[in-house]
Amino acid sequence: RVEFELLGRRFTVKSEAPPEYVREMVAHVERTLKGLKGEGSHDPVKLAVLAALYITDELHRAREARSQEAGEAAKRVGALVELLDKVAPPSPLSA
Repeated sequence: RVEFELLGRRFTVKSEAPPEYVREMVAHVERTLKGLKGEGSHDPVKLAVLAALYITDELHRAREARSQEAGEAAKRVGALVELLDKVAPPSPLSA
C-alpha cells in the first residue's frame, strides 16, 4: 500500500510493485502535472486528462522506438549471417 497526494487529493494504491517503484511513477506524474500547470491550466480534471495524454504519448513513442531498434538489429544480424555464409559457407556435415 502506498499513499500519496496529487492535485490536492489523497490516494492509496495497492500494488504488487515495490513502494519505491510506485513512488517513482507518482513523481513522474507530478513532474508532468507541474509542467502542465506552467502552461496555465489549473483545473484538476483537465490537468489529469492532459497528463494522461502526455504520458501515453511518451509510452507510445518509446514502444515505437524500441520496435524500430529491434527491426534494425534484425537487419544487421541478417546482413552478418549473409556475410558469414559468403566467407565461410556451411560445411556439408552441418547440412
